[in-house]
Amino acid sequence: MLAERRHQLILQVLRSGGTASVTDLAEQLDASAATIRRDLLKLETDGLLTRVHGGAVVEEDQPAFSEAAAVQVEEKDAIAARAAAMIEDGQSVILDSGTTVHRLALQLRGRRLTVITNNLAVYDELNDDENIDLMLLGGMVIRESRMLDGFMAEDNLRQVHADWLFMGACGLRPGGQVMDTTVAEVPARRAMINAGDKVVLLADRSKFPGTGMVKICGPEDLYALVTDASEDDATCMALREAGVTVIPTAQATADTSPSDLHGR
Repeated sequence: MLAERRHQLILQVLRSGGTASVTDLAEQLDASAATIRRDLLKLETDGLLTRVHGGAVVEEDQPAFSEAAAVQVEEKDAIAARAAAMIEDGQSVILDSGTTVHRLALQLRGRRLTVITNNLAVYDELNDDENIDLMLLGGMVIRESRMLDGFMAEDNLRQVHADWLFMGACGLRPGGQVMDTTVAEVPARRAMINAGDKVVLLADRSKFPGTGMVKICGPEDLYALVTDASEDDATCMALREAGVTVIPTAQATADTSPSDLHGR
């Protein structure tokens, strides 16, 4: 069995039961205890689980939108301000369900833009702004996440195209893989990627590596990353090597100025 598939199965077992021993995992996956221990070490390094004596455990619940939105607001606002500077008036923008993306919506008030979103918090912020043409995607209401999701949202996204997609994530792996913790949310986010010309990830330093068991996309799908993480961070360097523009909030550089980004 390939290591990646084994890692997925380990996370499935842990998420269904909360915890599992090395012995149990070895029996269920038909692997040696030594192999399972190496897997658990790798998954812990990636921020996907916590090793405990004789096994491992994962946190099952993610904070509700209201709780996540109240954390690291200053950092999120700095990221949102840098992201807003990338957008020109008259352009179209997809905003996903993340809390940092919600902070971006506040920066867009009064701008002449078209905004497409499944984020109910974004809708609340922009609904009364007559300068913005606002499209709310259909779907099932996920109350804790303040979003619309499901096949209707995916179908809606197949009918639209936008200049930009700004998206959040639960985690960003050292190789540049963008991760989510909720399997059900991934198809809509992938549909957003297909609908956007340029995909920009908004991620504060807590998302390095953050959490997540499901891959949303890889660095090949990203146009830029806006972050407060150090430019010397290994993940940022890997993304730059993959051709992704890394835009720090602390300082602007010549090759990541808004004027350069418009023309890239």
